[in-house]
Amino acid sequence: MKIICIGRNYADHAKELGNDIPDEPVVFMKPKSALLQAHTPFYYPEFTNELHYECELVLRVCKNGKYIQERHASNYYNGITVGIDFTARDIQDECKAKGLPWEKAKAFDNSAAVGKFIDITPGMNLKNINFSLQKNGELVQKGNSGGMIFSFDSIISHISNYFSLNIGDLIFTGTPAGVGECVVGDELEAFLDDKSQLKMEIK
Repeated sequence: MKIICIGRNYADHAKELGNDIPDEPVVFMKPKSALLQAHTPFYYPEFTNELHYECELVLRVCKNGKYIQERHASNYYNGITVGIDFTARDIQDECKAKGLPWEKAKAFDNSAAVGKFIDITPGMNLKNINFSLQKNGELVQKGNSGGMIFSFDSIISHISNYFSLNIGDLIFTGTPAGVGECVVGDELEAFLDDKSQLKMEIK
């Protein structure tokens, strides 16, 4: 199992971090050890002083594939949920300033929290999925899949040109505007529409 992530997939988020709007999906990866196991506490990493949350829609891959055409991409994922891509923003900024890779800011242990998956059904409109994140009961992020620069199917197709997709892989599809800092004691809760799919405390 691997975790594939898409960066800068919402124009408003790219702008809030001062990044250009990409002309193709920005891809990075997290190792299996980045997945926060269910019912496992999330502990604030000791190597950062600026931990940020990034709420995203997450797809579950259900079929092995390579060089997938966009028109067939929907056959390769069958579940969706919300997740949090935790980011050590101070570490990332340092690495970017030096022109270095920033995996240690994004791919550290337990940096990928994933909610309960729901099955994708034929009648589901994947271009109009609302999701949100609350911090301590206050809305901090709100997005809709219709606001993505690159759709689910185009992401699947693009990724598969470089990496074979395997059953059980997870794809984080990008975060909307509103990312921000979290500290020890904060409670984060992520929603699909108005249904809570993920709830956790920063310890």
